[in-house]
Amino acid sequence: MDFSSYFKVLATLCLLSLSIISTNAQLSPNFYSKSCPNLFSTVKPVLQSAINKEKRIGASLVRLFFHDCFVNGCDGSILLDDTSSFTGEKTANPNRNSARGFDVIDNIKSAVEKACPGVVSCADILAIAARDSTVTLGGPSWNVKLGRRDAKTASLSAANNGIPPPTSNLNQLISRFNALGLSTQDMVALSGSHTIGQARCTTFRARIYNETNIDTTFAQTRRSNCPRTGGDANLAPLDLQTPTSFDNHYYKNLVAQKGLLHSDQVLFNGGSTDAIVQTYSNGQGNFFSDFVSGMIKMGDISPLTGSQGEIRKNCRIIN
Repeated sequence: MDFSSYFKVLATLCLLSLSIISTNAQLSPNFYSKSCPNLFSTVKPVLQSAINKEKRIGASLVRLFFHDCFVNGCDGSILLDDTSSFTGEKTANPNRNSARGFDVIDNIKSAVEKACPGVVSCADILAIAARDSTVTLGGPSWNVKLGRRDAKTASLSAANNGIPPPTSNLNQLISRFNALGLSTQDMVALSGSHTIGQARCTTFRARIYNETNIDTTFAQTRRSNCPRTGGDANLAPLDLQTPTSFDNHYYKNLVAQKGLLHSDQVLFNGGSTDAIVQTYSNGQGNFFSDFVSGMIKMGDISPLTGSQGEIRKNCRIIN
């Protein structure tokens, strides 16, 4: 390669690096400090009221943020309703009859629109709701990076293929998280969000009847409300001990072979992630620290910024 070609390549790489840096730099905890200074104090009471009515909704909102970010980035696409000419992500296999909390996001959006009309994106509201839900249920806090804009489209196929199913093995989980820039440690820490919330019988039936790496008494308990046939929508807590408290019991359960989902127990099954699970089981502080790091990194996945996308007036429909 001659010098002129070399410098052209070098210049191109520098521009690409600056582009990536500038995109991430546009997300900031202080993004709305001037345009919507009361944003956090507007969101919090609406969310608090929803969790007071039903603690499970906190887990549902954290899950919504995951399912949004894992499909073409954190762009609020999961919030879009289907129309006669548009198919969104709500009917994708990981979301159908399962994703919930959309009405809470609507209520938060309404409150925020009254305080700061046309300023705050639905994607950012979802990110704040995930953080505040975690804190309200006893988990760690972090400075949410903001400045995302809302997608004008969604992808049913990407939602069907991009969100790891509960049947995933360890390699599949690691591969999917790595593809999004999340490390194996991020994956194990973020899986700890299953310390809150519930799962439907259809997602864990095969585990409690067919798998051997499961505590016998635990399996029997779960079978009482999840028959071999029927009862697909029957619910069970992901963490039997403290299903509405954000703590490290999830990892203690894995060590005791009491993970509810197949994709939970594979994190502690003689594989490469056993040591991380053991560390989190022994010390909640380590889990909280790594969970915060993982949530911030996940929130950085492919945001729409600047003039991309839009600020939706209604989170369910494009302007």
